Amino acid sequence: MSIETQNGNSKRISRRKASLLITLLVLVVLASVVFSVTPARTWLISLFHTQSSAPAANSNSDAAMFGYDLQHTHFDTTEHQLTTGNVSNLKLDWSLETNDMIISSPAVAGGVVFVGSNNKRFYAIDGQNGKILWSYVAKADIGSSPAIANGMVYVGSTDHKLYAFNERTGAVVWTYNTSNAIWSSPSVANGVVYVGSNDTTLYALDARTGTGLWGQATNNYVSSSPAVVNGVVYVGSEDGNLYAFDARKGKMLWSVAAGSAIRVSSPAVVNGVVYVGSEDDNLYAFDSHTGKTLWKAATKSYIHSSPAVAEGVVYVGSTDGKMYAFSAVTGKQLWVTPTGAAIFSSPSVANGVVYVGSQDDKLYALDAETGTVLWTYKTERPVDSSPTVANGMVYVGSWDGKLYAFGLPPAS
Repeated sequence: MSIETQNGNSKRISRRKASLLITLLVLVVLASVVFSVTPARTWLISLFHTQSSAPAANSNSDAAMFGYDLQHTHFDTTEHQLTTGNVSNLKLDWSLETNDMIISSPAVAGGVVFVGSNNKRFYAIDGQNGKILWSYVAKADIGSSPAIANGMVYVGSTDHKLYAFNERTGAVVWTYNTSNAIWSSPSVANGVVYVGSNDTTLYALDARTGTGLWGQATNNYVSSSPAVVNGVVYVGSEDGNLYAFDARKGKMLWSVAAGSAIRVSSPAVVNGVVYVGSEDDNLYAFDSHTGKTLWKAATKSYIHSSPAVAEGVVYVGSTDGKMYAFSAVTGKQLWVTPTGAAIFSSPSVANGVVYVGSQDDKLYALDAETGTVLWTYKTERPVDSSPTVANGMVYVGSWDGKLYAFGLPPAS
């Protein structure tokens, strides 16, 4: 008996190997019998895994945390349904009333939208129809944006706690108490949750158990959300500094002054550069290895918006009411587009479109190359929540207490 190798040469095999091959052939025959009465996918799952009655949603979604990824680029590279050519056709698919303002930015995993409200409630919502799958009532507002990883959902609250929920059921797995409100949005990397607190500290916690691994104090509130890249955690503080910490040990690697408070603007890290906004009215670019200032670009008021970085361009909103686009390399202004009021929302970029909310009560879609307004939708109150684009849908919260979901109309 012989088999052919890839280069066509025959190879003699032992009787023992031949016996094994015969056994495998028998198994294949038996499998064919099983397949005749049981779908192949189900049979394979039952053979190799213990299947739960309701599997947790896929946590590998590009929208499963604030800023889409650990770099906090706010750039969805997987979106191909919405384009500059059809985004003007966006229609409201559904809205969910929470009866208090939504500042939290939605995260999406496995078709489920996760978001907090100032009504103290955290929600898991079916992304297609707006049906509440589960919710949890905390002891105070939830303005933090959630992160989803490995079947768990993490979110902070102004009740001073970081919560970890079972993604599928909403059961509380653990909580961790800090000494002040958590507005920072957690990031999860290599089994560790990183989050800031208004007790001035950046925390690193075991993602499975909530055990504290380390904490590093700054000199003021840490409402900025940490980015985690190549073993380094980057986060801003209201003490006016951007910090870089060793992700495993918590050792401070460097800090650099940004001119004024980094209040809620969160760093984006791309190609060895950290971008972040400051209350001194500037967007900064720092070397991610040394903290050296590479450039800064001025707006006409302070920046709470977190920058988005896509295709060599940095996009950021300012409280001067304008959206800006700068060269990621030089800081040169490429375009500026006014809205009707201050921008606290952080932009999202997907397939050539920039999405951002404004205090003029509107959600905007802009052409990423030119800044041209392609579409707007007016809510009943300001939009500080940052829009999330996933699976051809746009999700965003508003001060009017509603979570909005927009999509293209069905093809006729």
